[in-house]
Amino acid sequence: MTAETDARIARLLHHRKAGLSLGEPVVPPISVATTFHLPQAQGAAHYYGRSGQPTWDAVEAQLAILEAAEVVSFPSGMAAITAALVCCLKAGAKVMVPSDGYYVTRLLGRDLLQVYGVEVVQIPTLEMETADFTGFQVIYIETPSNPGLDTVDIAALATMAHAAGALLIADNTTMTPLLQRPLDLGADLVVAADTKAPAGHSDALFGHVAGRDANLMARIREWRRQSGSVPGPFEAYLVHRGLETLEVRLTRMCASAAVIAERLAVHPKVRGVRYPGLAGDASHRAVGAQMTNGGFLIGFELAGEAEAEGFLARCPLIEQATSFGGVHTAAERRARWGDAVADGFIRLSIGVEPVETLWAAIDAALAG
Repeated sequence: MTAETDARIARLLHHRKAGLSLGEPVVPPISVATTFHLPQAQGAAHYYGRSGQPTWDAVEAQLAILEAAEVVSFPSGMAAITAALVCCLKAGAKVMVPSDGYYVTRLLGRDLLQVYGVEVVQIPTLEMETADFTGFQVIYIETPSNPGLDTVDIAALATMAHAAGALLIADNTTMTPLLQRPLDLGADLVVAADTKAPAGHSDALFGHVAGRDANLMARIREWRRQSGSVPGPFEAYLVHRGLETLEVRLTRMCASAAVIAERLAVHPKVRGVRYPGLAGDASHRAVGAQMTNGGFLIGFELAGEAEAEGFLARCPLIEQATSFGGVHTAAERRARWGDAVADGFIRLSIGVEPVETLWAAIDAALAG
């Protein structure tokens, strides 16, 4: 982490201090109010729960410090993605999305955007840097892609998109703003599922959109108010709590992932290891450039479906779950969701377990 990042983390931890009065709680209270004292319509910080409330304010302040940008929170990552795309597109527009990215984003394009007259073009992540952006209103990227972990040059794509008159939206869920900063590289909007590493404990659905264009962010905020796509106060509290330990957790998770990826890469039963932190990986070019390190996600293949499912069932320190970024190491065979991967492909999300204990469990499970 850089000195700038360290300072940002410190500000995040103490962001409420300046506004506290004597005897007030350091931890933000959970405000469940939907109505507020409103004897007059003007000048109130809050007036109705769908438009804003104190617990959202606290977590959005944290995320704004991390992103160095305005933030609007949502009840899930997909709610954030939906808001960003809907606010940037209209009937007759064209959007490019990664054909190898998160599958629910593709379903959103097919089942919502196309129904309302938006042309959705799917292109593999690795082909986006050479694609023709002419006629597109939005280029939507996910880097590293989920689950394949392919990367694109965010700055280069931002330049290409803007030259074509398009906006660039970047899904930064896999890296978080501590490990990758798309807005600094020219992206117009960042979307993320804070359900993952930011919340960190697999107990809260949450998402956010971040951006530095005031007019665009005003549209995002108004979409939330009009659509009613609002987060709950308890979820906001949980994410606020999780963000306070994000840097500590990521440090351990990423360091452990680097160790485990190196060992998987030479294991006789493992093939096709993908981890951007590996020197020979196709995505390694992004590490040290736009990515701080290789992250905490690893992809690898076993011989087939039976071998992959058997490994997952045998390993006592791997939760068989479909999310990632939590304190528990988790994995799943991604072909079961229809991703274009081999039947034996596993997405492994490294948690905070002691690395040697975790590796011993993985190694034993691989041995069968």
